[in-house]
Amino acid sequence: MSEDKTKAVKALQGVKGMNDMLPTDAPLWDMFESAARSMLRAYGYQQIRTPIVEHTQLFVRGIGEVTDIVEKEMYSFTDSLNGENLTLRPEGTAAAVRSTIEHNLLYDGPKRLWYIGPMFRHERPQRGRYRQFHQLGAEALGFAGPDVDAEIILMCQRLWDDLGLTNVRLELNSLGQAHERAAHREQLIKYLEGFQDILDEDSKRRLYTNPLRVLDTKNPALQEMAANAPKLIDFLGEESLAHFEGVQRILLANNIPFKINPRLVRGLDYYNLTVFEWITDKLGAQGTIAGGGRYDPLIQQMGGKPAPACGWAMGIERIIELIREENLVPDTQGCDVYMVHQGELANQQAMIAAERLRDAGLDVVLHATPDGKSGSFKSQMKRADASGASFAVIIGDDEIAAGTVQVKQLRGGNVAEGGQQTTVPAEQVVEFIIDAMVDEIEGDDEQ
Repeated sequence: MSEDKTKAVKALQGVKGMNDMLPTDAPLWDMFESAARSMLRAYGYQQIRTPIVEHTQLFVRGIGEVTDIVEKEMYSFTDSLNGENLTLRPEGTAAAVRSTIEHNLLYDGPKRLWYIGPMFRHERPQRGRYRQFHQLGAEALGFAGPDVDAEIILMCQRLWDDLGLTNVRLELNSLGQAHERAAHREQLIKYLEGFQDILDEDSKRRLYTNPLRVLDTKNPALQEMAANAPKLIDFLGEESLAHFEGVQRILLANNIPFKINPRLVRGLDYYNLTVFEWITDKLGAQGTIAGGGRYDPLIQQMGGKPAPACGWAMGIERIIELIREENLVPDTQGCDVYMVHQGELANQQAMIAAERLRDAGLDVVLHATPDGKSGSFKSQMKRADASGASFAVIIGDDEIAAGTVQVKQLRGGNVAEGGQQTTVPAEQVVEFIIDAMVDEIEGDDEQ
């Protein structure tokens, strides 16, 4: 009789460039999301959620057919059930605008909207750039003035301040209006045609389709050529210049430093007038952590009634990398109470006490082990201390018989004196721990 052999099963791994968020990373994400939600609430923005999958045509029309995103980076597929061409969203603005048009959100006036979630682009994974990445975005729809352009920039500055980020700088430019870009485009193409012998393949491909993007080249051999190219700002008319100057005046009045970068463009076709980027030198080549600007043509371009719009998006992974670089990682806060117990009746009482503590708003961890056995009090107390809990509630046979619990302070003022352990009637444990926490906070305030 042949012996059965168990075949080793190879463990599956995640898709390259699509990363897990592990429990050790959660405090950073919580810190960012909490600061972002607070900031957006302060400016009157309302959340919108759109599907991860949209019709491919939405991004072809909204982003532009001759862009890197549409040409090379989108995850697109044909639905096998109905033949629809679908795409995992590569950015959030087009979907937010589609939803605004579809649900007629601008019927009763302008809207300030925000979104957060995963986006997908088939890029070469590197630090701060992934195939599934997460964006926070804000869209101000129906506002035409430079005041709202300035406001969305001020929002970013407030978020950096709230997070404690200091190594971030602002660059500004204006793309003017379509007819101004057309005049500049004509002169720019003529200029670039004189450098065909040194243009790289990307630049040659963009020369006649999106020549502005040639100026955004990262190729060191093309920097001097790009620096001397005709500047779009020299082609702007009075209205575009007045709008740009209005943005600058508000930023200066609010003590927001910035640099005008005439080579700054956006990778998407729908932008006009103000464009901006927030940049850091702490993340190497992936220095842009947020970018945006005005995109007045997009709503009409996507089938809605003409309406002005502006907004921004920021890559959350890059900002979290920057938080790490600047050593702003928050202390991991443990639970409030760790329940230590031994014996069947003690386990039941511990669960009852834990639920009462949670009803009072406290975070409670109940001791448990892989084998279902409670283990010694000594081993449990080690777990309690490692959990970061402020208090341990201890229940054993003696406590069950007496109708009491032991409460031991694990952190705070009394710990320096070897900790404080108190016998407390079981029905009073909630009040006792809350009073002890209040006393500790008040003692800290007095210091």
